[in-house]
Amino acid sequence: MIADFFYPRGGWTRAAHYVKHRVRRLPDTPEKISRGVWAGVFTAFTPFYGLHFVVAFLLARLMRGNVLAALMGTFFGNPLTYVPIGVAALSTGHWLLGTRPVDGVHTSIGAKFGRAFNELWHNVVAIFTPARADWHGLGIFYNEVFYPYLIGGLIPGVISATLCYYLSVPLISAYQKRRQKVLRAKLASLQKKTGQMGDDGPTSQ
Repeated sequence: MIADFFYPRGGWTRAAHYVKHRVRRLPDTPEKISRGVWAGVFTAFTPFYGLHFVVAFLLARLMRGNVLAALMGTFFGNPLTYVPIGVAALSTGHWLLGTRPVDGVHTSIGAKFGRAFNELWHNVVAIFTPARADWHGLGIFYNEVFYPYLIGGLIPGVISATLCYYLSVPLISAYQKRRQKVLRAKLASLQKKTGQMGDDGPTSQ
């Protein structure tokens, strides 16, 4: 299961084609589907790991986009893109805030988030047990990682999501028109065959 998450069967190229195929076949207008894609791709640039589906859902509802397209759009962020996205967001965030990372933005972003989740879980458990809560580490994480990531992810997130939106609208529109044309051709062929069968049927004397 863990191996499939980092490298799904068939590879990430096949997984990307599957998501693209599912998005194109959604029963909605190209504009609404593309707004959902925008919400999903933008969410991939936020530091709300573990909550991307929730954030994408809320954004899609706010934008009146397709919710399913938004959920699938979050796969823009995956084990192959999380590190470059994180580095870009943190670098941009520190630049905008005029700050400098203590140990460099390339230093194990995943490990930093992992430690933060562990500390958060420890503090939640401490509420119900004799253990002592310590928020100092989370405070450092917020100031050095989470907040710069949140601010820095806005620019690359908006740019990437907008590019995906303007690429999606014509592609989905063309796919839907082509699919409708094929369905009409099949329906016409079926009606023609039905008419021929009726003409070849027995006639009354």
